Amino acid sequence: MPNPNAVVSTVRRVDRTERDVLVELEDGRRARLDAADPRTPALAGLLDSLGTQRLPVYLELAPETAVIGRVLIPRVTRVARLHQLDDGALGVELDLSHARHVVRRTASDFAALEAALREALRTSDLVVLTETDAHEIIDVRPYVPAPDAPAPPGPRPPPDRPVRGPWLWRWVRELIDRIWIWRWWPWWWRRCISSTRAQQAFDAMAATSCAPLTVPAPCIPFLYPDDGCWARAHEMCRLLLGMGLSPRKVWIQGSLHTPTRNNPQCFVNWGWHVAPTLCVRGPRFFQRRTMVVDPSLFTTPVTEAAWKGVQGDPGASLTDTDASIYWLWNNGTYPGYVDTNVQLAFYRLQLQNRAINVGPPPYANCP
Repeated sequence: MPNPNAVVSTVRRVDRTERDVLVELEDGRRARLDAADPRTPALAGLLDSLGTQRLPVYLELAPETAVIGRVLIPRVTRVARLHQLDDGALGVELDLSHARHVVRRTASDFAALEAALREALRTSDLVVLTETDAHEIIDVRPYVPAPDAPAPPGPRPPPDRPVRGPWLWRWVRELIDRIWIWRWWPWWWRRCISSTRAQQAFDAMAATSCAPLTVPAPCIPFLYPDDGCWARAHEMCRLLLGMGLSPRKVWIQGSLHTPTRNNPQCFVNWGWHVAPTLCVRGPRFFQRRTMVVDPSLFTTPVTEAAWKGVQGDPGASLTDTDASIYWLWNNGTYPGYVDTNVQLAFYRLQLQNRAINVGPPPYANCP
């Protein structure tokens, strides 16, 4: 059964008084933040932002006083796939997510959560899904939009038959490049950039990273590597194009387990990941390399092999695409950057909520 002391609603108003902070919810209920809690000023700002964006919030309230304890930010989503994990947990794949989500067998309401997820998978209906910071699902409810809520996300093409890395074509293309490099050298030289220019481009992207406790738009939440890589990559491509560069993208698919100091657990689990790439000259004369720009994992451009190597699955596949590809499946493009901005805004708030509760990254307990 869901936590009886948990409320999932949207925030109508946050009122600050001399004694405490009162929170009025869309369903008419009222809650308050404990004035003695050092998180209160930051949580009040977070709840204000959630209310402005008309996003749902999950609040655990003290039964008698309605004091807010835990604050989580649910996602409005569809269930894409369910599968059993080796430890007996239920693995959950969601639309608009590359993170790995689970329902632990030890959860007291495991049966109810599994039933709700299977029904959502069967009907393809939107649900409001809440998970802990470790991506353990604790609450699933039908989605009932507020009157002025933003349009819900549409379903993405199902990843039942993902495009695998065309390793043979990549080898053939490299051979052709080597054969014809002399004939096409002037064009190739103009298209690829120097390693110095590549580092400058990387630094320009890294400079857009969000301050974790304030997350001012339009910053990019590199410090929340858990999810949202497709939006980060698309925004970076927009910025790189604005710098006069010619970015592409590289996608990795596999069972990815990536160490990072920007997650309290010191790792993230992904089913796939994506980042921009740039064609870079060198290191030898007439040589070129595809370098990945991924400030969520590195502090400098790296080769595709190095990028793949840190993600924990030697058997993972790589796929290169044009910068316009927003979803790898069915070569999905998205006109404009409206959805990109919506996704980045959501993950900025997730970063802020994590920083409020466990401190800002990087985390000292991580090697």
